[in-house]
Amino acid sequence: MSKMVRLIRESFAVVEPHTDDVARFFYGMLFSLSPATRELFAVNMEVQRSRLLRALVHVIQMVDKPDELLPFLHQLGRDHRKFGVVTAHYEAVGTALLAAIKRYAGDAWTDSVERAWAEAYTVMASAMTEAAAADDGPAWYSGQIVHHERLSWDLAVIRIQPDHPVPYQPGQYVSVEVPQRPRLWRYLTPANAPSDDGIMEFHIRSVEGGWVSRALVGHARPGDQWRIGSPMGRLTVDRENSPDVLMIAGGTGLTPMRAIIDDLAQYGENPRVQLFYGGRTREDLYDLENLQRIAMHNPWLTITPVLENDPGVSGAEHGTLAEVVTRYGAWKDWDVLVSGSPSMIRATVSRMLVAGTALDHIRYDPFTLD
Repeated sequence: MSKMVRLIRESFAVVEPHTDDVARFFYGMLFSLSPATRELFAVNMEVQRSRLLRALVHVIQMVDKPDELLPFLHQLGRDHRKFGVVTAHYEAVGTALLAAIKRYAGDAWTDSVERAWAEAYTVMASAMTEAAAADDGPAWYSGQIVHHERLSWDLAVIRIQPDHPVPYQPGQYVSVEVPQRPRLWRYLTPANAPSDDGIMEFHIRSVEGGWVSRALVGHARPGDQWRIGSPMGRLTVDRENSPDVLMIAGGTGLTPMRAIIDDLAQYGENPRVQLFYGGRTREDLYDLENLQRIAMHNPWLTITPVLENDPGVSGAEHGTLAEVVTRYGAWKDWDVLVSGSPSMIRATVSRMLVAGTALDHIRYDPFTLD
């Protein structure tokens, strides 16, 4: 196992500087081997390519941690049912993936490396197909918008009423397909804990180049029908067994933390929760007053606003989230949950590791922002 892990990581290190080319080659090869798979994807492949690479990097980071990797692959397999993926598709994906890595690995590609990648992919595909076959729930859930509120020019709150309650845990995310952008599935995180009426609340910020986010902020309307995929993610808190929890959220990366806090607020006793909630300016902290009201009634919760570019505001820490959080030390023995843009997650996790935070105490999800 250790040799396989080493060979995979070493060969991927050679390929990583060419990841955009790897992704283009992979999808070209896949659609050549299995033309029917082209129908599973939207016309615009840009985001899908970046998502593939995030998945690959995430799997490679966890390849020697089966206790974490297998649950992730099981979730991915269940989620992929919404595409109508069948076993034959996995075979074509494996062939295309190995061909793409081989093309850009150069002299680093040897028979031993090829065997290591083939073995690893077989484990991945088996875990995903077995989880998909064992899931007797629906491939997706239907729901409709019952509330659309624009908080600012680039931010909206949308509430969805599913036909049947979606069985997510507070902090998990789901994939959604919306009528404005057919086949462009995107990952969104409910900002509320599961409720008796099943309503799911989403906070969506329009991002530059974001086909789906801009359509939802500007053009979604009550009555729109959504498709919602299987829940995924590991930003959850076991309130009875968890140590104290450090939450680090940038922008709408707040939503998984807000769902967890919403759930914990039902109980009198909880682990201590310290939330650092960051944005460039005070206006970015759109939910701060609500969070502070919750904290007033729940002594286990502490909210620390963090502003990167608004030095005149009092009552907040100033700097990046990575800088501010590590000023407080290494947070030894705390569970650390991080959510935000990929660049914010990278910067924060890297700085915490340097400060002495243990890697196995840090959790973040790979797909939550597109």
